[in-house]
Amino acid sequence: MQVALCQMQVWQGQRETNWSTAEGMLEEAARAGAQVAVLPEMWTCGYDFARLDEHAETIDGPTRQRLAAAARSLGLWVVGGSWPLRDAEGVANASLTFAPDGQLRHVYRKVHLIGLMDEDKYLRAGCEAATFSLDAAEAAVMICYDLRFPELARRYAAAGAKVLFVPAEWPRQRAAHWRTLCVARAIENQAYVVAVNTVGYNDRDRFAGGSMVVDPWGETVAECNPQPGVVCVDIDLAKVDQVRTAMSVLRDVRPDVYGSGENHLGITTS
Repeated sequence: MQVALCQMQVWQGQRETNWSTAEGMLEEAARAGAQVAVLPEMWTCGYDFARLDEHAETIDGPTRQRLAAAARSLGLWVVGGSWPLRDAEGVANASLTFAPDGQLRHVYRKVHLIGLMDEDKYLRAGCEAATFSLDAAEAAVMICYDLRFPELARRYAAAGAKVLFVPAEWPRQRAAHWRTLCVARAIENQAYVVAVNTVGYNDRDRFAGGSMVVDPWGETVAECNPQPGVVCVDIDLAKVDQVRTAMSVLRDVRPDVYGSGENHLGITTS
C-alpha cells in the first residue's frame, strides 16, 4: 500500500489558501500512485481560535463535501487531517476519513486536548475511539497530542489496528519528542505509524515538519525535511502480522496486574 504524507504549510485563518494547497497535494499524491493520502491537523484554518465560530463547520459542511469529491475524483483514501467540527455539544478537533468512492468511512474527535495550545478553553474533547477498515486492514486515527498517551494507541492495537494515522501540528521546540513518540508507539503496538505534521508558523509557534512513517519493528521508513511537500511511502501490511507472530507482545499483556487501560474510551470497529 502506498501512502502519501501531505506535509503542508498551514496559514492561520486563511481557509481558501489552505484549501488550494491541500487540493494540489491530493492531486499530486494521486499522480504519484498513492492509495492513501494523509493531511495534517487543523489544516483548514490552523489554531485561529479568535475566529473559531467562523471556521467551525457542521459534519455536512464544505470541507467534508470538498474532501469527499476529491477522494472520489482521484480514487484515493483520504485521511482528512482535522478541522474544527461543530455539533450540538460544541466544537471538536475532528478527523474525517473518506473512501475512494467518496463515502465518509470514519469520524474521530480528538480525545486529549492540550492546554499549551488552549484547546481545552475552546474545544470539547472526544470520548470515543473507533478503528475502521482500510481495505483489508484495520486502521485508526490519533491527533497530535494524543500521541503522548500510550493507552489510546494500545487500545487501538488490541482492537486489531495495523496502521495508526497521526495528523499533527507539532511545534519545533518539541520535535525530539515527536520523533521518539512516533517510534515508541510503533514498537510497543507492532503497528505502522503514519504521522503527518505541518511546517511554517502561526502567531505563537513554529513547526518543523518531520512527517514520518515508522514500521512495526520501529524502523523509520521515511522522514520528511522541514519543507512543505508530498512524500509517498510503500508500507507492507503483511509485516505487521510477521512482527506480531515473531514477538508476542500483544498476547503477553497483563491486564490482570495493571488494568486494561480502557478508562472512559469505548473502542468499536466500523
